Amino acid sequence: MLNLLKTFRPIAADFLSTIIFIVVIEFTHNVVLATSVGIASGFAQFLWYKLRGKNFALMQWASFILVIVLGGATIYTQDGRFMEIKPSIAGFAIACVMLQRGWQLRYIPEVAKGHLSEGFMVAWGYAWSALYFALAGANLYFALRMPQQAWITFTAFVPTAAPLTLFAIQYVSMRAAVIRKVRSGAAAVPAE
Repeated sequence: MLNLLKTFRPIAADFLSTIIFIVVIEFTHNVVLATSVGIASGFAQFLWYKLRGKNFALMQWASFILVIVLGGATIYTQDGRFMEIKPSIAGFAIACVMLQRGWQLRYIPEVAKGHLSEGFMVAWGYAWSALYFALAGANLYFALRMPQQAWITFTAFVPTAAPLTLFAIQYVSMRAAVIRKVRSGAAAVPAE
């Protein structure tokens, strides 16, 4: 269980401003406040990284920019339809970032690094991209073609359940691959 929690740490760091935005909007239903807090947390995280001599990863930039752009556009437009299609815009953007070859390599737990091939992780990265393209397309369909209640029901379950399911499948498959390699005594496949 501890390894599973360690796996979430870099993901949480990459999506910190988005996570904070979502938490604040869920509790306050105040878009202006949620956007402001999300942007402030993104700036604070950026400064923290700079002071420690670290660089912002591509996924951190994507999350931070999406909070600024989409949050700002929501405040500016005050349009309910835009708020419904906004998850599609964010999903398509994140899916495009996930098309970068090997983006998931920085998330591999230390214990697994010597036992998983780069190709294995690259394939999982593309699977995540495909999932986010599918979620963005489905959200757009529900936002534009279905009654609002259907969109609300969709967004209440699918965008949370689908990534959690894929994460669980990936975690189990990675763990099984590592255990199989360790038991067979096989050496790690060198990174490309």
